[in-house]
Amino acid sequence: MYNQGPAVGRINYSFSDPEEQNPSAKPRMAQPLPPPGSYPNSSSFPLQPYGAPVSPQGPYTQQQPYPPNAGHTGVTVHPTVIMTSTPASNHMSEFLCYSIFNLLFCCFPLGFAAVIYSAATRDANLAGRQDLAIRSSRTALTLNNVALGFGLALYTMGTVLLLWVYGVIK
Repeated sequence: MYNQGPAVGRINYSFSDPEEQNPSAKPRMAQPLPPPGSYPNSSSFPLQPYGAPVSPQGPYTQQQPYPPNAGHTGVTVHPTVIMTSTPASNHMSEFLCYSIFNLLFCCFPLGFAAVIYSAATRDANLAGRQDLAIRSSRTALTLNNVALGFGLALYTMGTVLLLWVYGVIK
C-alpha cells in the first residue's frame, strides 16, 4: 500500500494488510523506504562519508585570492540616522471622560463620535502632531457639548411630558 506512489514511501504498517506486517520489525510511521540500489555520482564533488574531514580550502583550491585594491578605492560607511518624533510640550485636552459620560447618559451617536475624536487627540498628542491634536480636541469638545445639550433637552421634554400625562402639570 503506497502513498502517492513508491517515491513517497510506505505508510504506517498498522493500516496495511496483516500479511505485510512483520512482528520482528519496527513500524515505520510514514517514513520513506531507502531507495533500491545506488546512484552514480552526478556532481563534480568527490563522495565523502558523513563527518569526513574537509581540507581547509574546500573544493575550491584552484581559486586565487583577490588582488589588493582591484579597482576598489575603499568602503564609505555613513552614520545611521534615527528620526523620532517628540511628544508636544503642551498636550491638548482629550475630553475622554466627558465623551464617555455623553455616550452613556446623553446621546449615544454623538457620544460615540466624541470618543473616537478623543482617542484621535490622544494619538496625535503622543505622535507630536500638534495641529491634528488641536483639530481633534476641538471636534471632540463640540460633539460633547452638542450631545450634552441634546440629552438635557430630551430629558427635560420627557419629564415635562410625563408630568403632563399624569396630570401633575395642567
